[in-house]
Amino acid sequence: MLPTTRLTVSGLLARAVDVPVEPPLETASAEIRSAPLVLVDLATEEGVTGHSYAFCVTPLALAPMARLVSNLGPPIEGDAVAPLSIEEKLHNRFRLLGPQGLTGMAMAAVDVAAWDALAKAHESPLVEFLGGERPPIPAYASLRAMGLESVTEEAREAVGSGFGAVKVRIGHPDVRRDMEVVRAVRNAIGDGVDLMVDYNQVLSVPEAISRARILDEEGLYWIEEPTRADDFAGHARITREAKTHVQIGENWWGPHDMAKCLAAGASDLAMPDVIKIGGVSGWLRAVALAEAEGMPASSHLYPEVSAHLLAATPTRDRLEHLDLAGPILKEPLRIESGNAVLPTSPGTGVEWDEEAVRRYLVD
Repeated sequence: MLPTTRLTVSGLLARAVDVPVEPPLETASAEIRSAPLVLVDLATEEGVTGHSYAFCVTPLALAPMARLVSNLGPPIEGDAVAPLSIEEKLHNRFRLLGPQGLTGMAMAAVDVAAWDALAKAHESPLVEFLGGERPPIPAYASLRAMGLESVTEEAREAVGSGFGAVKVRIGHPDVRRDMEVVRAVRNAIGDGVDLMVDYNQVLSVPEAISRARILDEEGLYWIEEPTRADDFAGHARITREAKTHVQIGENWWGPHDMAKCLAAGASDLAMPDVIKIGGVSGWLRAVALAEAEGMPASSHLYPEVSAHLLAATPTRDRLEHLDLAGPILKEPLRIESGNAVLPTSPGTGVEWDEEAVRRYLVD
């Protein structure tokens, strides 16, 4: 262990990479063929470096996001690596602009890197640094295909590799096609495997209610984001009408947004995204809200970090396994028999494969 676990920020490095997604990720609104990622390195005077990354969804946001993260370096250089103090300082800087969008994601990426550095300084995996243990974390396979034959085969392969749950993205123009896909996947995976569906926000509220009533007969584990993510009133209407649990949360911009959603009764379940919810610091506040409601909490993307956070979440449910950063990591998160296996290495376990990073680097 270091002579002192107090760390001081010496610099912040942001690099933009565009990593191929193979096979592509298909959704009802877009096809994602690459993962534009901003890699964040928080360096310290003591020689410990914390890592994190932010998924920008579209390459159009990659350069602005990288510049924004870089611009956060000078304000915190010389400061202690104290995530809550760094968070407060950066939030004060952006008070008038607001904590949503790229601003919020950039601050969250810094937060995750700071927690990673602290856990490394204590020679502890992040979950143990947070006071938790390293249990197996149940994961579900977040399927990439939407076509009937391809998604059915993908589902069959996921279950064959040990996953006990799968999620399929639907939202076809005709609900009959949605039903055809759902039933084909169910036939492929059997009755003993949980099945979720994700609409990726493409339905109107009336259409979502209509489709939910039809899907209610299919024994689904949840229906995810049937309508626009920020329409809490609309989701509340859908939740009241649907027998199947409604799941939203990946687009909550911080715990305050989550609190508004819960107050509206807009979701039966919780699914924070570590970079949109406010990093590790935001996640801890969010899952405290979920615990108070007795609400099962799952994760969205970032499986390497989310596995640690779910392990420290009292109402943990499922880890979404969709590996976007794996090609540029030394050791992607390991899944065994459908469970995420938390690494024993200090921090989050996120370490760059620098040769791969150079291959996908965007100037």
